[in-house]
Amino acid sequence: MSALVWSGLVALVVVVCAWLVLRGLRACRAAARADWGRGWLNTLDGLNRIFCRRFHRLRVSHLPLPKHGPALVVANHVSGLDPLLLIAASERPLRFIIAREQYERFGLHWLLRAVGCIPLDRAASPHRALAAARHALQHGEVVALFPHGRIHLDSEGPERLKPGILHLAKLSGAVNGTVAVVRRGKDFYFAKPKTLGGKARKVQADSMTDCLHQAVYELGLKAENKKVPKETKTSGGCGA
Repeated sequence: MSALVWSGLVALVVVVCAWLVLRGLRACRAAARADWGRGWLNTLDGLNRIFCRRFHRLRVSHLPLPKHGPALVVANHVSGLDPLLLIAASERPLRFIIAREQYERFGLHWLLRAVGCIPLDRAASPHRALAAARHALQHGEVVALFPHGRIHLDSEGPERLKPGILHLAKLSGAVNGTVAVVRRGKDFYFAKPKTLGGKARKVQADSMTDCLHQAVYELGLKAENKKVPKETKTSGGCGA
């Protein structure tokens, strides 16, 4: 085969690849829903939504977050895919609190920093991470976390949630925007815990923790089509 034919084939492949890339970029931009403040991050947002919905068959309506103002997303954590799925279900950018060893992982640190992840050093005091999260909430952002602190499978049974960030939510005014989320396979289940009949900002952190713990527990039962035992329902106006 002559050099001219080879050159023509190479040029054709280059043109086809460029066309596919441009088409993919347009599709990603069209699929984007959250505004991350940078064009390339918005494109990645669209790519993630396509990835989660088409390849992982994510079936979910949007997270019931306020359009503006501080909000806290509290979710169960059953796989490493959970952050991507939550982002795909949100119309606002999510700032995740993650372990520092994950934040500094080679090849991903630049991206995790760009999307505003907040590193938490498990071996030291959490005050720096909590201060960064509080600052984000006070500036009207959405902070997301997995309060078990690790991947927690349903087969492991119930476990108490870590209370520190919930106290932070109360102090920063994000209580009313708090959303509990439970994932079961391809579906998400949501609840907005209620505390003391509209006096959420005055509730103690421990009470808020109880409400979120109860909401996550009850969502898990509902996801499995099980009734919530009466004796497990929290008193004091807490519910989903």
